[in-house]
Amino acid sequence: MELRAVCVIVLVTFLALSSQAAKNKKEKGKKGGSDCTEWSWGPCTPKSKDCGVGTREGVCKDETRELKCKIPCNWKKAFGADCKYKFEGWGECDSTTGVKVRSGTLKKALYNAECQQTVEATKPCSPKNKSKSKGKKGRGKE
Repeated sequence: MELRAVCVIVLVTFLALSSQAAKNKKEKGKKGGSDCTEWSWGPCTPKSKDCGVGTREGVCKDETRELKCKIPCNWKKAFGADCKYKFEGWGECDSTTGVKVRSGTLKKALYNAECQQTVEATKPCSPKNKSKSKGKKGRGKE
């Protein structure tokens, strides 16, 4: 009988401690108890070079916060990492300039970034004209 009572006490203690730990973890995950709703966020500033992990500073009234952020190393530097665009397909190669052009329209501006509504991207034309075959490769001979 004593063993059963000890087991029940240990079980109840364990449940109480684990629920308290879960509550503390949930409170730790919250982003502060700020009443501020009009946050103004600055650009993501990488810790080294021009891409990778960094921080973004936000200001609201007299509060300041820093968030972790990341700039992908293949981002379009001219457009900004916080401006997301939907791009059309690449146009035909301009033989005079040797480049292809495509335009994009603004899809989303993150963290109140100031973004252009439309942008243009260019890339050099490929030296070889690749012909796309409509047939399936490696599917046996007929």
